[in-house]
Amino acid sequence: MHTLRDFMARDHLYCDGVFLGVERLLLASDWDAALAAFARFQVLTLQHFEAEESLLFPAFEARTGMRQGPTAVMRSEHAQIRQLMDAALTALRAQDADEYTGYSETLSIMMQQHNMKEENILYPMCDQHLVAELPAVLERLNSELIPA
Repeated sequence: MHTLRDFMARDHLYCDGVFLGVERLLLASDWDAALAAFARFQVLTLQHFEAEESLLFPAFEARTGMRQGPTAVMRSEHAQIRQLMDAALTALRAQDADEYTGYSETLSIMMQQHNMKEENILYPMCDQHLVAELPAVLERLNSELIPA
């Protein structure tokens, strides 16, 4: 992985795969396993957000001076995704398949749109502007995110 975009896109795919596993478990009516898988998805996603918000976004903002641009949008979307994950988890705990499905469909669409913006806009901008810092940033991200 030589670019931030490649590294972070790989983490997106990993989180997405765990999320899809929840659906498969629900189709098998395995509520306990679905709940455990969703909890893992939530931990992985929150780690991803934390790494971006505490390391990547501040480095990008410091280098470019852009504090109200793409990173502000991503932080706002992170907050919305956190709320959706909490609501979906509550529905799973209640074993309410219909409510969970509604939240998970919204969450899926929102994450797809969010990931596309990061992978096609923000991460390439980071790769461009953080050339000098990129090896250190990638090393820290690699240590902070659970490997696939």
